[in-house]
Amino acid sequence: MKKISVLFYGFINYNLGSSALVYLIAFLFNLIPEVGLLHGIDGGEPGSVWLAAGVNIGLIVLFGFQHSVMARPKFKRWLSGFLPQAAERSTYMMATAAVTYALCLGWQPMPGVVWQAEDSTLYYSLLGMRLSGWVLVLYATFLINHFDLFGLRQVWLYFRGRDYTPMPFKVHSLYRYVRHPIMTGAFIGIWFTPVMTVGHLLFALGMSSYILIGVYHEEKDLVRAFGERYIRYMRTTARFFPAWKVRKGGSIEASA
Repeated sequence: MKKISVLFYGFINYNLGSSALVYLIAFLFNLIPEVGLLHGIDGGEPGSVWLAAGVNIGLIVLFGFQHSVMARPKFKRWLSGFLPQAAERSTYMMATAAVTYALCLGWQPMPGVVWQAEDSTLYYSLLGMRLSGWVLVLYATFLINHFDLFGLRQVWLYFRGRDYTPMPFKVHSLYRYVRHPIMTGAFIGIWFTPVMTVGHLLFALGMSSYILIGVYHEEKDLVRAFGERYIRYMRTTARFFPAWKVRKGGSIEASA
């Protein structure tokens, strides 16, 4: 019965985490209808700019705090004292869904326009780039095993009575060119917008800061886990965007 419960717990939280990601993307694209607390990042009735900024910064800090703390090995070991180890990642997904929905539902509108693409070609190009960023996020999760990242593999192995084995460190596909393509996609998804409002700019700056801080701590954990192999990888591969080098003859290639 315990194995079935853990499996069910994993499936529920997988769907919660996945739906929260979809909701966040719709929120950033202003696709959420304005009903009650529901609205896109630029929707809703604006109030005090300073109050809105304080609330929004607090929500970003909450989001970053949850992600950073729960991703640390020490916290994972502590959580495993209360839950089966197989349920740890699923619990992370549940908490991520909670703070993501809190961020979107609690976000206060700050509609002043910082920049706006007037040319229709530029407008739709930025929109297309923005969408491609989120497609990259999803694609990159499958490169490292989407179901392990979202907690399903752990609960399925537990249900089957098999020991969990961490995913091996492999350098392939996009990971030959950037160490964190998921975060690369997130950067593109939050910055490439045809209409940048004050609120969206605050969101982009806050989330970018979280990504930089989070990746710094994640790479320290990866060095502890994989040692010199990961250090060599860091020396030869760019963090978020490919490092370009000029070959003899003037052609340009991305360094792996």
